[in-house]
Amino acid sequence: MKKTHSINTRILLAFLHDVIAVACSWMLAFELRFNFDPLSEPYYYGMMTALVWVVPIHALVAWRVGLYRGMWRFASLTDLKRIVLSVSIAGLFVSACAFIFASRAEVPRAVLLLNPILIAVWMSGSRIAYRLLKERNLYGHSRLLGEPVLVAGGGDAAARLLRELASDSRWHVVGLLHSDPRRHGSEISGVKILGGWNNLEALAERLRVNQLIMAMPEAPARARREVIEAATAAGLSVQTVPAIADLLSGRVPVSQIRRVELEDLLGREEVALDDPGLHRLLAGRVVVVTGAGGSIGAELCRQIAAFEPARLICLELSEYALYAAMQEFSARYPHLPLTGLIADIKNSARLDRIFAQYKPDVIFHAAAYKHVPLMEAANAWEALTNNALGTLRLLEAAERAGAGKFVLVSTDKAVNPTNIMGASKRLAEKLCQARAAAPLPARLPVVTVRFGNVLGSTGSVIPLFRAQIDAGGPVTVTHPEITRYFMLIPEAAQLVLQAGLMGEGGEIFVLDMGDPVRIVDLARDLIKLSGLSEEEIPIVYTGLRPGEKLYEELLANDEKTLPTPHPKLRIARPESLAGVAPDAAWAETVLAWLTGPEPGPESLIRRLCALVPEYCPMAAESLKGTVQHFERPIDPVGEDDWEAAQ
Repeated sequence: MKKTHSINTRILLAFLHDVIAVACSWMLAFELRFNFDPLSEPYYYGMMTALVWVVPIHALVAWRVGLYRGMWRFASLTDLKRIVLSVSIAGLFVSACAFIFASRAEVPRAVLLLNPILIAVWMSGSRIAYRLLKERNLYGHSRLLGEPVLVAGGGDAAARLLRELASDSRWHVVGLLHSDPRRHGSEISGVKILGGWNNLEALAERLRVNQLIMAMPEAPARARREVIEAATAAGLSVQTVPAIADLLSGRVPVSQIRRVELEDLLGREEVALDDPGLHRLLAGRVVVVTGAGGSIGAELCRQIAAFEPARLICLELSEYALYAAMQEFSARYPHLPLTGLIADIKNSARLDRIFAQYKPDVIFHAAAYKHVPLMEAANAWEALTNNALGTLRLLEAAERAGAGKFVLVSTDKAVNPTNIMGASKRLAEKLCQARAAAPLPARLPVVTVRFGNVLGSTGSVIPLFRAQIDAGGPVTVTHPEITRYFMLIPEAAQLVLQAGLMGEGGEIFVLDMGDPVRIVDLARDLIKLSGLSEEEIPIVYTGLRPGEKLYEELLANDEKTLPTPHPKLRIARPESLAGVAPDAAWAETVLAWLTGPEPGPESLIRRLCALVPEYCPMAAESLKGTVQHFERPIDPVGEDDWEAAQ
């Protein structure tokens, strides 16, 4: 009751203030019209008589347009728009009444023009003054007590950040930094642009600043890297505002600052999706995602949820990974029909029961064993059966259930593989192409999407580097020249969806991964972003691991790419037409091997070399204990080179 009484009192006081403002503005308009000379009797009488209808008209219109919904303490552009709308409408009514009652009240036309302007200035000015006074009383002292901080940036994000930090007691912004010398010395929201980041060290020392916030989410990666390098050289801790896409969507406020991540330095462009096409593919459909608890699988689920499928089925072998994913998805998408199922993709009976019950339309197959060194040695057969046999079992179950499309998530390690993991994924690609070559009535459109590493995925080097830095180092890198392709997890998932939409069956889509990145450079960036130096956290080279290449490839030696309508997607096709494409007979041979007894290490590698001719194990010590290179046997079936069955 007390709160309601307080609100009613506030509204009443605001209403009385505006009534007084209207009356005073009306009389002031007359005084201005006659240069403050004494009014003659007809005009004085007209001024006083007209107040009888001028004040009620303005009061009624102001109430109707909602001028008293907002609080003066939070006066904003919306309130100013309401004021302008109110005085404009009321001014028209007042002018009409002045014309109607012209015989009884003498009102000059200049007064009718001046009056709305004076009222708008009075109402707006009083509200702005009240807000400034309140903010000074509430935040004036806390701002001075907050930690001094510099803000890099001079665009909209920086302006919004300054406005939001004005009410944040944690920070006291002492200056702005901008790369354009022409803007040095100007101000944004009362904060001066002190210079660029080339003299950051001197500025930080003079202003006793230990923190810098980057408010330049739209800037290229090169500019953000320059700021970070200058800040770390000056001994400053660097934080950043959210990504521009999050700011534009309104999901997070600009003041929700966070530490700088490697993603901020990659500078990957936002992916343009064919939203209408993806709605046709996914909306109202039953969609299955395997490996839904993994990095790519979970992000695929998040992206698919936005297209409102009839049901999203999350298949996962790991109980905890599925539990964590379902907890997140249930909270984020409470209205999405969601089913979480524990399943081994090699178990045909389990897959058939699931698919018979839910009748999936689209399947995204992201489940895989992918850790290269771990999949060598004693785990090689598990890698092959999970990644290759599991893909085949899933394909067969999808065909029996009458699914509409199957999308395999592959890897750049499948190109000219030198390790078991890459060879197993290449074998899975070839099995998909063998199924895609089936006769049309039984053919399931099968699409393969091949890309490199994603930052922060399970088992990637980034979490390992962070853990090593947190432990005080050293950071271990296998080789100073080792390079990898990297992209962001959301970007990879979006392009998988886009490729799934565009593919008609049999294609291998290759994602635009940008330029390869040296792993040691990633390690150095992470050390800098942690506010440390290589003297504090040394980098140690440990040597290449079993099956590991210095660099990854997105295309095999006999492949080239063809463009697609999407700039970040290309289709891999072989240049040579020699050899025979994988077909049903070849797939049966692979199935017989993978469902047979586990072979010995040498037999496994020899047979894999025959089935995947481009597989070239660099060394077999991971399986046998001694360094060997294997001659490829002459095998009429195994020597079938991959020729796109496109």
